[in-house]
Amino acid sequence: MKSFLASAFLAAFVVAWPSGGGARPLVYEGGDGPGKGKHIVFLAGDEEYRSEEGLPMMAKILAVRHGFKCTVLFSLDPREGTIDPVVTTNLPGMEVLREADLCFMKLRFRDLPDDQMRHFVDYVESGHPLIGLRTSTHAFAFNQHKQSPYAKYDWRNRDWPGGFGQQVLGETWVNHHGSHGKESTRGVVNEKVREHPMLRGVTDVWGPSDVYTVAHLPADATVLLFGQVLTGMKPSDPPVSGAKNTPMMPLAWFRNYTGAKGNTSKVFTTTMGASVDLESEGLRRLLVNACYWAAGLQDKIPERADVSYVGDYQPTFFGFGKFKPGVKPEDLRLNR
Repeated sequence: MKSFLASAFLAAFVVAWPSGGGARPLVYEGGDGPGKGKHIVFLAGDEEYRSEEGLPMMAKILAVRHGFKCTVLFSLDPREGTIDPVVTTNLPGMEVLREADLCFMKLRFRDLPDDQMRHFVDYVESGHPLIGLRTSTHAFAFNQHKQSPYAKYDWRNRDWPGGFGQQVLGETWVNHHGSHGKESTRGVVNEKVREHPMLRGVTDVWGPSDVYTVAHLPADATVLLFGQVLTGMKPSDPPVSGAKNTPMMPLAWFRNYTGAKGNTSKVFTTTMGASVDLESEGLRRLLVNACYWAAGLQDKIPERADVSYVGDYQPTFFGFGKFKPGVKPEDLRLNR
């Protein structure tokens, strides 16, 4: 694992403060860089793929290496104030989205109360950009016994088919295409768009999570990477032969979403995004480039963006019941 120079530590710092509902937003103040003056809000909340580990790591890189101010919100135990992704009903601090230039999310089956969900929906309808990772295609699953004004965001919704995932990001939950935990994923560049700025410096994308089925991708989506299913869990494993890879599923794409108020958002989605997937330098670079693109800084995407870790990164392999208990957001601050 790489550590960063002492001068980089001085370029960014973190604060955590209590706000309404017991929220303790974790903030990495950006240093100098092209992202200076832009604010990215990260939403971490899934029980399986360790977004509570992967998203803070990405936030540190974007703050220290590229100058973005980054706020990270987590699913919290409302009694202890500790990070608990199994708690699907509490993601406090969502009001900070009012000042966000970009929302970077990795959620799964959240059942958020209306006063939190309202801030997210207002953000989506504002025309501001979104980046969604993996299970964000099925980010919301509300208790079916309550009446929510945001019910259409539920991935099971039939009136707005597929809910938020399908309608905004471009896909909802369908199925595992690769064999979960047995067949890993290699990202293959779409040769038709190889020169797109988001692919600048992006090579050797691989992750142990499997390829997801993509069956509803809208016509306006542009695929950047296809997902090649490998026979095993190592990057050196050969591709699976047969129908799984002919054709390959879309793995990363971008599109525009026009909401009910007529505002249009730039949207980037990838079905990769487990914390262990993010050990791939190529994937981290794609995500950093996507942040530049989404934040209106496409012309400033570096030829080879610095995506080296800020401090150590030792992610937990995906699976249920594997999160680290007792961690508070302020425990993840940078040491100055």
